[in-house]
Amino acid sequence: MQIDELKISGPDYFENYELSWLKFNKRVLAEAKRADLPLMERVKFIGIVCSNLDEFFQKRVGGLKRQFYAGVTELTVDGRTPEEQLREIRKEVLKMIKDYRSCFLDDLIPALQKEGISIKPYKALNKELQQKADDYFENQIYPIITPLAVDEAHPFPFISNKSRSLAIKLKQRKSGKELFARIKIPSNRPRWIELENQEDKVTLLSLKDLIVEKIDRFFPGVDVISTHVFRVTRNADIERNEEEADDLLEMIEEELRERKFAKVVRLEVEKSMPKDVKSYLFEHLGVIKSDVYEMEGPIGLADAMELANIKGFSHLKVEGWTPVLHPVFRHSMDEESPSVFKTIRNEDFIVHHPYHSFETSTQRFVEEAASDPKVLAIKQTLYRTSSDSPLMHSLIKAAEADKQVAVLIELKARFDEERNISWAHRLENAGVHVSYGIPGLKIHTKLTIVVREEHGAIRRYLHIGTGNYHPDTAQLYEDFGYFTCRGDLASDVSDVFNLLTGYAPDQSFKKALVAPKHLRNSIRDLIDTEISEAKAGRESRIRAKMNSLEDPLIIQQLYKASQAGVKIDLFVRGVCRLIPQKKGLSENIHVHSIIGRFLEHSRCYHFHNQGNHMYYIGSADWMHRNLDARVELLAPIEHPALKKYMNFLFDLYQSDNSQRWVLKNSGKYKRIVPKKDKPVIGVHDYLMNHTKKLKDPIPRALHTE
Repeated sequence: MQIDELKISGPDYFENYELSWLKFNKRVLAEAKRADLPLMERVKFIGIVCSNLDEFFQKRVGGLKRQFYAGVTELTVDGRTPEEQLREIRKEVLKMIKDYRSCFLDDLIPALQKEGISIKPYKALNKELQQKADDYFENQIYPIITPLAVDEAHPFPFISNKSRSLAIKLKQRKSGKELFARIKIPSNRPRWIELENQEDKVTLLSLKDLIVEKIDRFFPGVDVISTHVFRVTRNADIERNEEEADDLLEMIEEELRERKFAKVVRLEVEKSMPKDVKSYLFEHLGVIKSDVYEMEGPIGLADAMELANIKGFSHLKVEGWTPVLHPVFRHSMDEESPSVFKTIRNEDFIVHHPYHSFETSTQRFVEEAASDPKVLAIKQTLYRTSSDSPLMHSLIKAAEADKQVAVLIELKARFDEERNISWAHRLENAGVHVSYGIPGLKIHTKLTIVVREEHGAIRRYLHIGTGNYHPDTAQLYEDFGYFTCRGDLASDVSDVFNLLTGYAPDQSFKKALVAPKHLRNSIRDLIDTEISEAKAGRESRIRAKMNSLEDPLIIQQLYKASQAGVKIDLFVRGVCRLIPQKKGLSENIHVHSIIGRFLEHSRCYHFHNQGNHMYYIGSADWMHRNLDARVELLAPIEHPALKKYMNFLFDLYQSDNSQRWVLKNSGKYKRIVPKKDKPVIGVHDYLMNHTKKLKDPIPRALHTE
């Protein structure tokens, strides 16, 4: 049966998106509280929690506030107005702030001090360290700070997004007139200055404390009454109409300019800040009371990552991980350096990052293609990459060697727009054919196709990824890269590029599931097959791993599948709007979430499909935006050995009793812990150990007992 409309709504059927996201961040915070993790790793998770919150306010809260001020009263699928969501978000965020600050200030900072890592106020330093601090201030801080007064001749200064500033209350000595000034705390200097680093002892001084200690240097002849930190977060959700844009590149560049001056959606201030100074900031920043979050202690703890990266103290950190060479590249004794193309011709294979090396697989694939004289063309989609990406340099090299090179760059990749625009210009200047896709759609799929001439014929080689072509995040994000030269799939990928660069609205595909036109219907049909099998009393099964599950129609159909008896396991790292284990609705659905050392980022799907076991990988979550508003591609995994690997991974994820949480029908998540006398299984540690030892790329069995 085709589902064309949503027949259910309200909190009995759907979790709220924003509140589900906050539950995800709470699970991240739980990692910072784990006494069994190394101390520096726990500190790192505090930084991640706060960085996540920054982005949440910029994107999600910013979008809700825009709706609220526009007078939107339409209910979400879970039955809330924008105003109600903002109210509930604030309530939960206040709890989270109290929670993470207690963890950081009352637990982690004292624990660091016991280990010899101390953050001291200036006055607690000995004379030698005070002199070091003085020298640092004079040479590294004072020359770059510009104090900004506010008076008749000096308007209130622009406060940049996520910057920490000092609100300074001054008084003229003769007239007694009170004045306001602002100093921006430099973000290009360390948050905590390292004054001493011996083998087992580090002494740090807060940059903010040093500036406050020396504040009189900036205002000679004027009395400083008070100095307090504040920090703003600006809305990154800017409304745009791509269909009306004459030039997409110009439109995105204009959006970046607008975003710098966008409305403030959050103001963080020190609780001890005088009331009149707070009122002054509220007025000039255009915020209301519900936008304000008062803090005791340091503000903007995304910088906690700096503390986690202090040199030395290896006993407080997780053991470093170096990705290994995938077994298919471990060349035989009689072949010094086999071509990556020969390796792909031998058989399909999947690299699993960060366990397998990105540099020696995906990056090598593009580098060899750029220098191989038999390669005629290279085509790639680009969503995010690093500022000095080796892959981009290889594409430039290929274009300079007169190969046909085409790159589909997504200019609208949130917070990476500026970098992508820069790469677009550099690639175009090198002679690369650069396209920006289709108005109204984001190019989110991760594809590379290499066209090679072999013995007078053309062969196409593919890389289909679940993650970005980004060498840095490939060290931290869990993702798949599928290599193949199958003709039917290569034909589909070629057609996707033609769809993006030309005019092909009625394109059809042989093997791949492609959004926006075909992916939703294909998933619906696959779920319907499982429903039919369950109703006929035959085995049926769905297993799916993704970042977020949000799409109401997919959720509605999963409920229908559960009611028919289909066994469903969903591994959803972040937002999940589906309510599992609810009587009469979703008894057969289990939702799991893996949170740990690496960011679970891959998307893979398994359908029992009458015993044919269909597996797909790609970059598409089960979200409205992926199914209807992005160009996505899910590739079928049909090689028996690779299907075995995918099955192994699903079994492993379900066996995890260290990093796995399960979602209850109450909306609460519960961490799974090892039962007595059972071994501890954590996905990330297991796979690191597994890939280090493994000679064969396909594991034979999962030994969990």
